[in-house]
Amino acid sequence: MKYSELGSSGVDASRVALGVMRLDGKGRDEAQNIVRTALDGGVNFFDTADCYSDGESSRRLGQALQDLKVDRQSIFVQTKFGIYKGDNGAITRYNFSKDHLIASLDRELENLQTDYVDFVLLHRPDTLVEFDELAEAFNELQNSGRVRHFGVSNMNPMQVEMLQSAVGQKLEVNQLQFGLGHTGMVQQEIHVNMADAASVDHDGGLISYSRLKGMTIQAWSPFQFGFFEGVFIDNPKFPALNEAMQRVADKYGVTKNAIAVAWILRHPARMQVLLGSMTPSRLKEMMAGADVEISAQEWYDLYVAAGNDLP
Repeated sequence: MKYSELGSSGVDASRVALGVMRLDGKGRDEAQNIVRTALDGGVNFFDTADCYSDGESSRRLGQALQDLKVDRQSIFVQTKFGIYKGDNGAITRYNFSKDHLIASLDRELENLQTDYVDFVLLHRPDTLVEFDELAEAFNELQNSGRVRHFGVSNMNPMQVEMLQSAVGQKLEVNQLQFGLGHTGMVQQEIHVNMADAASVDHDGGLISYSRLKGMTIQAWSPFQFGFFEGVFIDNPKFPALNEAMQRVADKYGVTKNAIAVAWILRHPARMQVLLGSMTPSRLKEMMAGADVEISAQEWYDLYVAAGNDLP
């Protein structure tokens, strides 16, 4: 396993992390096995959110870490907050109010059976955010020791700049969807000064901005295409990509799952990949990608095989 600093936080985190959104459906023994598999593979970073099954995913993670007697100082735990769900479980708004953020974080600490989290991220933009309340919430959480580092998720550069202007804590990470099935951040960078669909800047230059600011991109759903439309590995909709991935996988003696991870990690932006598989055997295949460094030509070949072009 390889490790790198997240942002400028001083945290030396595994290049791949375990995301536990789907851990809620696993029994106690199953959850232990999944978490143990990640730990045995060198993973020291775990990602969750208060809205994942109303905190159940976090509860399963916290219990698994307790059952495995994991030294809290040896790992890093990250959660996300700011999404508000109604009684029926549907998202009804985003909420960056001080009361909501603090109450949400305190529930997560209880769920995770810990007295602090290493990172907390604002989950999605709240256009009604009040800067003073946000700053007060961050200050209280940091000063009390409940949160050590802060970041955002699913936000563009201008939104990050806006929030950064309001808080004294550096926003260290931005969690964004990225992978061979979701390459928009790269397409826009390549199709500069063009008028085709790939040239449309949906995100405000996120990769360049993140590199300039020393902000780590955490890639979520790295195996999905579209927005939860399905996985691209072994999907007949993507024959060229799977053939190209298999050729590279054979060269390095790994699986296509590993190559999908290695493709993301090859980018010099020093991204971190969030793995959401709840199948230990597949999780091992994915983690192996952290130890594979593909060539620049292989990176571009895979990018083109995914349906992109080089103008």
